[in-house]
Amino acid sequence: MDLRQVGERGLVLVGCGKMGSALLAGWLKGGLPPAAVWVRDPNPSDWLAGTGVRLNADLPADPAIVLIAVKPQVMAEALPALRPLGGGATLFLSIAAGTRIAHYEQALGAATPVVRAMPNTPAAIGRGITAIIGNAHADAGHLALAETLLSAVGEVVRLDHEDQMDAVTAVSGSGPAYVFHLIETLAAAGVAEGLSAELAMRLARSTVAGAGALAAEAAEDPATLRRNVTSPGGTTAAALAILMDEATGFPALLRRAVHAAAERGRELGR
Repeated sequence: MDLRQVGERGLVLVGCGKMGSALLAGWLKGGLPPAAVWVRDPNPSDWLAGTGVRLNADLPADPAIVLIAVKPQVMAEALPALRPLGGGATLFLSIAAGTRIAHYEQALGAATPVVRAMPNTPAAIGRGITAIIGNAHADAGHLALAETLLSAVGEVVRLDHEDQMDAVTAVSGSGPAYVFHLIETLAAAGVAEGLSAELAMRLARSTVAGAGALAAEAAEDPATLRRNVTSPGGTTAAALAILMDEATGFPALLRRAVHAAAERGRELGR
């Protein structure tokens, strides 16, 4: 099913914050008619109000898809109103963190096709990556539809089983925050070495952005790119001796950080 076919039956977007808005903007840019989109949001932005979508109107009887983009803490309030659309041909696609597929099956009906997804914030500029996994009632067509819609904001990968979602959340879902903190701390270290705060931040931000773009586009893997920058006995080697220390550097620190995020995801899903 493509965007044209989705437009014929309708798409319901429940929650239109930053991620929902990024997705909606991608769909509209891709040719989905605004009149084919129903949005439920208690505090719509000025941008949303001006898109021409059906805002907080009565929902269609048989939409192609309902995309749930609300925060987990308001899920209990949002799902009961959607139950009449469950158990049939409507696909439910959730980008809410920490809410497992079984929760949707219980709330919407066991026969409801459900796809759970984890995008990340670079979706706001079309550079996100999203992992998806479907339940037993989500067939190949449902997964293809979910992939089509989520591709509007970046790459999409498919998981083998739902338990992998906690690791995905810890690596790519939360990962942008780790990179932003790297920029903060790299700039602060530059200030400590005598740079102005403005110059240090400019250098750190552009360095991380440029290195990320190079890693994404280069044929070499990141380890090779790292070695290409590192001259034996040089300045980079001196820094990497600290950063790559197995006990105190990035290897141990990131393992602990990613594990903590994954464990928290498991707790939220219980």
